[in-house]
Amino acid sequence: MRPEVLNPLFVEATALEGVGPKLMKPLEKLGLTRVRDLAYHLPERFVTRRTVDDLDAVGEGEQVIIPLTPTEHRAPRNPGRGPYRVLAADDAGNICALTYFGRAAYTAKKLLPVGEKRWIAGRVDRYGDMLQIVHPDHVEKDASAHLARLNEPVYPLSEGLTQPRMAGLAAQALERLPELAEWIEPSQFEREGWPAWRDALVLAHKDENASARDRLAYDELLANSLALLLVRADGRRRKGQPLAGDGSLRAKLDLPFALTGAQTRSIAEIEGDLAQEAPMLRLLQGDVGAGKTVVALEAMLIANEAGKQAALLAPTEILARQHYETLRTMARPTGAEVALLTGRAKGREREGILMGLLDGSIDILVGTHAIFQDTVAYKDLGLVVIDEQHRFGVAQRLQLAAKGKRAPHTLAMTATPIPRTLTLAQYGEMDVSRLDELPPGRQAIDTRVVAQDRMEDVVAGVARHVGSGQQAYWVCPMVRDSEVADIAAAEARYAALKERFGDDVVMVHGQLKPEEKDTNMEAFASGRAKLLVATTVIEVGVDVPSSTLMVIEQAERFGLAQLHQLRGRVGRGADKSVCLLLRGNEMSETGRKRLALMRETQDGFRIAEEDLELRGGGELLGTRQSGDAAFRIANLEQVQRLLPAAHADARLLIEGSEEDGGWQSSSRGEAARQLLYLMERDWGVQLLRGG
Repeated sequence: MRPEVLNPLFVEATALEGVGPKLMKPLEKLGLTRVRDLAYHLPERFVTRRTVDDLDAVGEGEQVIIPLTPTEHRAPRNPGRGPYRVLAADDAGNICALTYFGRAAYTAKKLLPVGEKRWIAGRVDRYGDMLQIVHPDHVEKDASAHLARLNEPVYPLSEGLTQPRMAGLAAQALERLPELAEWIEPSQFEREGWPAWRDALVLAHKDENASARDRLAYDELLANSLALLLVRADGRRRKGQPLAGDGSLRAKLDLPFALTGAQTRSIAEIEGDLAQEAPMLRLLQGDVGAGKTVVALEAMLIANEAGKQAALLAPTEILARQHYETLRTMARPTGAEVALLTGRAKGREREGILMGLLDGSIDILVGTHAIFQDTVAYKDLGLVVIDEQHRFGVAQRLQLAAKGKRAPHTLAMTATPIPRTLTLAQYGEMDVSRLDELPPGRQAIDTRVVAQDRMEDVVAGVARHVGSGQQAYWVCPMVRDSEVADIAAAEARYAALKERFGDDVVMVHGQLKPEEKDTNMEAFASGRAKLLVATTVIEVGVDVPSSTLMVIEQAERFGLAQLHQLRGRVGRGADKSVCLLLRGNEMSETGRKRLALMRETQDGFRIAEEDLELRGGGELLGTRQSGDAAFRIANLEQVQRLLPAAHADARLLIEGSEEDGGWQSSSRGEAARQLLYLMERDWGVQLLRGG
């Protein structure tokens, strides 16, 4: 049960003054549904202005507050097309243009009557020979209203919200903050000189206060480390079941290739874990094409040899079906029965699978999240394999782990190489195995960067490629973070390529009906279709060895890790593969470095480390997935700098509390429990004894 002292923070945002159903819509888009969310919705930057009276004293590009008197309104010749300018003079007669575009012109007419002095806040730039302020931030009748805007927070917004409204809501939320006991280890707290929790939140909304921001980031990292360590401690307390295979099934495997040293090492580590009574909790981290599936199959066969069942959880139906086909083919000589369960299984088909799981005739189950629904019961589940671990939350993993008679062993896999510095942040509760070498015989992928304005040449090259009987992918750009816009871009490109290639081209994206998506993927996988147009839905797991050309449109819009994943869809067969990175004409320096690195290397672990350096400290850790939330407060630089101390602090708290009789025996333990609720690491809270 959540501590009562936190209740004021977890009430709906509608409890605040002025928040009704209309305002809740834009707030919901930002995930700001409760008072707590608004308190932690920190400014992304601050605008610092100075007050001046004379335009001659203003530097170009400077943010100022200045009294100006409108002298003339100049509307564009064609209303709605072109800027609406209001000429305004300072007390010395110097002229500045206040420039508005679009609908904002209507507000300019009301805000800036000719002959009446107004206080203007905004950035002064130059347009030709004249100074101008484009879309002034504020227009007021008197100076006093501007005093609070000399250092003004700028919040992330959605349509329907303004900066003043967001600042007002944040202020209301901060007024409701309770006083909480300190959860940070005392010597760490004193050494850093951080403010108390409540003071830190208030300061973070007020100005660029590095100490306050660090303290709040540390809170988030401490809560995350604490929750992950609690998961680990809980797993070790549970009684599992030692799984000792006799090798009888694995001996029957007829693999067409030799295992790499990294695969052999990882299998040995997993086998050692499975033989223990404490449930295994291991992450198998492997680059694109490093052979994680074979390692997972070996682990599942060990469970089968020990008389137990195994389940493999995949994030998408496409990937689940692909794993099913691959595992069924590889496992056929062993006699292990492999089945597939997705949300689409209905009627007799579903009943047959459920009965097979219950009577033990199904040895290995592959599926989507449907495999941990309440109606799915196993005879004796011994091992859970989770592919693309970052797509699932810890809570979902715990739900699946509860399916066994005793706690089953868990093997999580990811094809997304993670810098060593960040592994602790995301997988602090797991032991880690790394597949850091590729199977022999895999050819390097020829990666080229091509300008977008050479589109006709690229399409002609695709035509030659397809005409020779080979297959190709065409991945469409991400348009900001809008899935709708991504799909629109994919459909537009598909329509253009359809005119050229006819029925040889098919399309997949996240909003297609499952049946249509499967039909199109099957047409491509079987070779009937030669060109697959897609969004990043194919980023992970899609395996068509005969496809040897990858075109990624507007590649500079993708992160390095994602480009690496997409490129990994080709180069999976014996033939030479090519990846074309189409770039726009305007690229940032970071964009250029990313594409240059893609040309230079195919080492996913090196790419991950370089990507971390290129993104720098200002960008949040990764993208938010559908499982565990990304860090909302801590940026990359803070994660690297503060995480080791936060992890050590969490470990000290847990180990110390065990010696002293448990979490609830100390005031800091109780405060840490409040922190877990506050940071919404509920899956950690649930594991607290008596919590």
